[in-house]
Amino acid sequence: MITTEPVGEWFWEPSPVLDAAASGASRAVALVGEVRDVLASLGLVGDGGTGSVEVCELSAMGRPVFERRDVPLDVLAGQAAAVRLLPDQFLTVVLRLPGEWAEAGVRRRAEELFVVRVHLWGQGGTVLAMGVYADPWLTQDLRERPQPEVAAENAPRLAAALGRISALTRSEVDPGDETRHARPTPDGFADLLAEEAAYADSWGTFEVPARWRRLMKLLPGGYGEGDYEATTEEAVRYAEVRCGERLLGFLWASADGAAGYEPRSAAGDAAFGAGVPWLLRFRAARSGGAGASAALDGCLGRTEAGVTVGAVVHRAPSLDALQELSGRG
Repeated sequence: MITTEPVGEWFWEPSPVLDAAASGASRAVALVGEVRDVLASLGLVGDGGTGSVEVCELSAMGRPVFERRDVPLDVLAGQAAAVRLLPDQFLTVVLRLPGEWAEAGVRRRAEELFVVRVHLWGQGGTVLAMGVYADPWLTQDLRERPQPEVAAENAPRLAAALGRISALTRSEVDPGDETRHARPTPDGFADLLAEEAAYADSWGTFEVPARWRRLMKLLPGGYGEGDYEATTEEAVRYAEVRCGERLLGFLWASADGAAGYEPRSAAGDAAFGAGVPWLLRFRAARSGGAGASAALDGCLGRTEAGVTVGAVVHRAPSLDALQELSGRG
């Protein structure tokens, strides 16, 4: 399963510490690039990815004095070269990377599988962090189903990456705190078949509501009385939502009057924005007195802002089953 919050994180304090006064921003960008190269050498990340850099005053962390967002790493490197970090400033470089893993020999991909960050203080001090956003390293998936074979295919490469990053930074890895999903260790994750996870069905309990809240923040006015019910215990009819050949999510409706959109987690940020125009169409249909099923039918085969709803209707036995489909690679 793929998540929007990290399944686990690890931290390093590079030695020697980056010199903030001497092109610290450029060195921080170079460091996240070196970590990307480590992950790529192990087949964990693919082509693509975007980076961001932000500089804030320590006294006003929410108001950047310099920022560049969502640009390729080579572009980011050129822009960071102009940054000179002052003693009372704090710099953050973030690299979001698409990645791949194997399940029974089949390659899976997520558009945001790893996130690498470097935090640099102008007065001195550097922290490197890396988070992962899927569960193929775990012996039990996020819905509590054993998957020792999947972990055996993927966990060794994650362990190798953690070791190589420690060698790169000349520092020991510090596993982050236990998350809602799993407990990080110096060489990956604790064995969930040997010790229970902190929460039952953490993907359904936490990730599905988090995705819905994120989607509602993009919807003008959020979720309101003018929208169809967002949940159902009935079977659902659904259609694929695509941009070209890229599957972004699923538009759905049920016989009891519920309707909505499930973003495909593997598609990353684009999956969320793609659902907004169709939810607005649903809102307009409901205000006009249309039922949920009729509203879905009215969207079939249509295109909005380059995003198309398929003309073919599929069926899932439940909304939970459709949500699980949307959370896989």
